Amino acid sequence: MARGRAGEKEEHIGLLKLAQTLSFILIFMAGIIIGLAASSHIDRYFNSLPQMLSSSSSSSSSANLQTIPDYSNCTVIHRDCSNDDDDDDGKAAKAKAKIRDCWSVDGFVRPENVSHGMRDEELFWRASMVPVKEEYPYDRVPKVAFMFLTRGPLPMRPLWEKFFRGNEKYLSVYVHTPPGYDMNVSSDSPFYNRQVPSQKVAWGSPLLTDAEKRLLANALLDFSNERFVLLSESCIPVYNFTTVYSYLINSAYSFVDSYDEPTRYGRGRYSRKMLPDIKLHHWRKGSQWFEVNRKIAIYIISDSKYYSLFKQYCRPACYPDEHYIPTLLNMFHGSVTANRSVTWVDWSIGGPHPATYGADNITEGFLQSIRKNETDCLYNEEPTSLCFLFARKFAPSALAPLMNLSSTVMGF
Repeated sequence: MARGRAGEKEEHIGLLKLAQTLSFILIFMAGIIIGLAASSHIDRYFNSLPQMLSSSSSSSSSANLQTIPDYSNCTVIHRDCSNDDDDDDGKAAKAKAKIRDCWSVDGFVRPENVSHGMRDEELFWRASMVPVKEEYPYDRVPKVAFMFLTRGPLPMRPLWEKFFRGNEKYLSVYVHTPPGYDMNVSSDSPFYNRQVPSQKVAWGSPLLTDAEKRLLANALLDFSNERFVLLSESCIPVYNFTTVYSYLINSAYSFVDSYDEPTRYGRGRYSRKMLPDIKLHHWRKGSQWFEVNRKIAIYIISDSKYYSLFKQYCRPACYPDEHYIPTLLNMFHGSVTANRSVTWVDWSIGGPHPATYGADNITEGFLQSIRKNETDCLYNEEPTSLCFLFARKFAPSALAPLMNLSSTVMGF
């Protein structure tokens, strides 16, 4: 009896193991079948997805045309790639655009055309881009950007053209004029097609500083520009290009006039509403005709926090063009500024405006007195008598005698 029960028990256990094995095999096979079915469904879904999206896109394309900009060409940065405005029918421009890659490195770092459709906010954002990689993927020749902030005509243009001649590889020109003003210069002039998109300017208002930042931002779009000098229509060079270029490119400092003036014309213009961001001991005054390196230029156009305070609280008789940049750099970059300008101006007559010089004032002795000033200054920590590279203000009548003396006195 005991043996019979033991045999039945072993037979029962064997049947259970067989059932378990069969159940495992059935579950495994079911899993494979379900997986294959799901995989087939997923493949069909994703294969049909592009058609679904294409159908959806085509049905709403008419609405999207009004809201999504067209980035299919380089008009985001340039008006066109051809830089050829003389083609009436545009055929040559189209042919030229076809063979030029608008998004090449060359077109990105050396824009040929300064016209664009960017708003100031877009321009400043674009100009503030700084490559993390230190090496340049092209043969970079550092250039000086000459930025002219004008009321319209450039009466000293022939003198500047003579100054620039033969050195085009080392310079860039940018001109901010009243909106709609046409400079009307020949195509071989360094000023040809160099007007940046401009806005209205009111002297003594934040609009003037807006224009300065706009010039800086446009010049920063060319990655080869290393130094940036602000000039007016009444400015002239007092040395040849080689001297000016070497002086600026080799300087360890930016040339921004910045000083503390404890009078109502200096500290008296400070507003306590700028606290706590700008304190009285930060406040500085200086000439608006600055010269800065690329790092400082990027810092200036990237600032919105401190500039917004100046736009709100620096109103006549406070003038942002005399205080904003000197104060900003004193707060954060004082150690790399020379605290002087390289543009000579005569304030000896007193009043709100400097002296203006016409034809009768232009002599060899007068120009030499500007070139070799009686007071020495520091250049890269060393004393020098070469302190001023440019001078203002000069009336249109001064052009003829300046042209006559440019080769014998100024060396160009």
